[in-house]
Amino acid sequence: MLSFLSRRFAAVCLLALCGVLAAADLRAADPATFTISSFTFKRPAQWQWVPVTSSMRKAQLHVADPADPTGPGADVVFFYFGAGQGGDVNGNISRWIGQFEHPEAVKPVVESADIKGSKVTRVRVDSGTFNSGMPGGPTTPQTDYGLYGAILESKEGNVFIKLTGPAATVRAAAKDFEALVQSPF
Repeated sequence: MLSFLSRRFAAVCLLALCGVLAAADLRAADPATFTISSFTFKRPAQWQWVPVTSSMRKAQLHVADPADPTGPGADVVFFYFGAGQGGDVNGNISRWIGQFEHPEAVKPVVESADIKGSKVTRVRVDSGTFNSGMPGGPTTPQTDYGLYGAILESKEGNVFIKLTGPAATVRAAAKDFEALVQSPF
């Protein structure tokens, strides 16, 4: 009888260990790099890979708040629609800024640069009331939110990157966001 119980206990322990290892393996499978269109991005190691839930999103990352890792954190979403799709750069920047209540008051910063032959346009809103939700659908006002965005232009189609979340979390992620934007170059 003891032998049967010992074997059963060992089997249960083995199954539990396999479950733990499988969960660790899934986390380890988060890609360090990922490609969208002609750009290969390097994910900041502390940013968590999030499975996409929409066909419009090509990748999504979660940024934990360094001051409150259990808090809501911020999200980085990548969009790519193909050559000639997704709207022009200025229209997207205007739409992103327009997601804030009183967009004229949030003092957005928009900058364009050429990085190794590719045009990159960045937008930054340090703080305001952000209306989260799908365009044309219901929105939820989020106070003291920030947005960092970048549009990488290419012949294959633009890649749109948008970081939104609590303003302090977004500001804390600024250096990693810029490294992510520049990683394909």
